[in-house]
Amino acid sequence: MERLGTGIGWRPEIADAVENMPGIDWVEAVAENVCPGHLPESLRRLRERGVTVVPHGVSLGLGGADQPDAGRLLALAERAEALGSPLVTEHIAFVRAGGPLTASARLEAGHLLPVPRTRDALDVLCENIRIAQDALPVPLAVENIAALIAWPGEEMTEGQFLYELADRTGVRLLIDVANLHTNHVNRGEDPAEALAELPLEAIAYVHVAGGFERDGVWHDSHAHPVPRPVLDILTELASRFAPPGVLLERDENFPEPAELEGELAAIREAVEKGGGKGGGARATGAWRAAAEPSSVSTEPARQRVALAQTALLSALVAGTPAPEGFDRVRLGVQARALAGKRADVVAKVAPELPVILGAGYRAAFLAYAQGAPMTDGYRRDALDFAEHLLLGGELEGARVRRELREWWLERSGPAPRSRRPGVRLARATRRALLRR
Repeated sequence: MERLGTGIGWRPEIADAVENMPGIDWVEAVAENVCPGHLPESLRRLRERGVTVVPHGVSLGLGGADQPDAGRLLALAERAEALGSPLVTEHIAFVRAGGPLTASARLEAGHLLPVPRTRDALDVLCENIRIAQDALPVPLAVENIAALIAWPGEEMTEGQFLYELADRTGVRLLIDVANLHTNHVNRGEDPAEALAELPLEAIAYVHVAGGFERDGVWHDSHAHPVPRPVLDILTELASRFAPPGVLLERDENFPEPAELEGELAAIREAVEKGGGKGGGARATGAWRAAAEPSSVSTEPARQRVALAQTALLSALVAGTPAPEGFDRVRLGVQARALAGKRADVVAKVAPELPVILGAGYRAAFLAYAQGAPMTDGYRRDALDFAEHLLLGGELEGARVRRELREWWLERSGPAPRSRRPGVRLARATRRALLRR
């Protein structure tokens, strides 16, 4: 595996700071936020300097019951080629459920949700990863995720699940030590046990991030400083294995560059501390190729996984009863977290909405989200939210209604509205005639 070194997650908000930071060997960019034909100038300059850029996908849903979407795989491949990346990464998670497998409406979480550590889920995940590997021009690495909830009836520990996944597919692993800490707090899982069970040779690189604890629940926010327990897990990993790369993730609440540089220094120190012990097992050699895939059909397993994931996601975003065996209190925490993130992302995708609605935006969106699950991504969600407000008569003031209507009309059609009055009148007349 290529030696990456120390890196940081590239985000537009800190692009200038990242370019000027000393000791940055590589960066990671959210794949869905990069357009291959119009790469940000900052990423172009980093590439010209020889800085490696890795696209990190968040929407593929490899742990879902459906096979990976060909269009999403093509988009990820295009980004890897445009950036000259040595690998691409995604998550061991599901992000949508429903559809033909369950004869139900398609639902989206807008977030990464954990797959059950069962044989069925593992069979489906392995086949999905093989499909993705065949479609991508570079190696794939998949990341363990943080979770607020645990599936009942799990058959494997996280370490066992990851080991068998890598063993069966040859996929590389992106180990997030902050997520190991999150699962320790939220699910009582021992990070040291997970590290001891991992196939160390399969690790492509490591993520480090911050979060916060509230009412006994750890939230993996990527918006707070990296805490000492996460750095301690990194040191424990480094005592067993010299990671090819370690990367700091920060997605919101960006501090001054000096603070980010301090966190990077702490990460380097934690790795060096682990390497200095010299007592742990060291991985050597390349990760071996996987065995041939099984010829047994995964369709029955896909059906069972689809039903289970749809029931869970429906409870989280559509208010249906909690599936049997789940902690209802934790499901409530997760549901509120999903709705809050949905409101935050819509505000970024459509920044005009909080401006038009003012201080009432967030309360209005959370009320809307209780009865309107997301079905087709955040941009569609923003349009549906605006339409809901316009049809519901809940808006205060003629100005707010007028501005929101103009915003919705500008974006809801196949092309932007013309600023020429004659063209707009002709379109309105045509619509009126077609309705007759």
